[in-house]
Amino acid sequence: MTASPLVPVPIPDRVAALIGSCMPTHVLTAEMEADSAMREMILLRAPLPGPAWADRERLLSEVARANKVLAAYNPRLMVLPDGHH
Repeated sequence: MTASPLVPVPIPDRVAALIGSCMPTHVLTAEMEADSAMREMILLRAPLPGPAWADRERLLSEVARANKVLAAYNPRLMVLPDGHH
């Protein structure tokens, strides 16, 4: 038997705040930074000219830096290139 993939389900703001209150601040900050960088990267379209390529590399480094913090806390929190956790 194989496990079915998890489907993201929106959660109420109060539930998200309660979950967030149980996590260290640096982990929450890293998660927000990684999500923000991934959303920005989606806006960049190929083929990328020089400045846009530099922006993409900067965003990738932000995601990598945030993922190090997230992986140390819980590897399942890491932000993947396809935008999923």
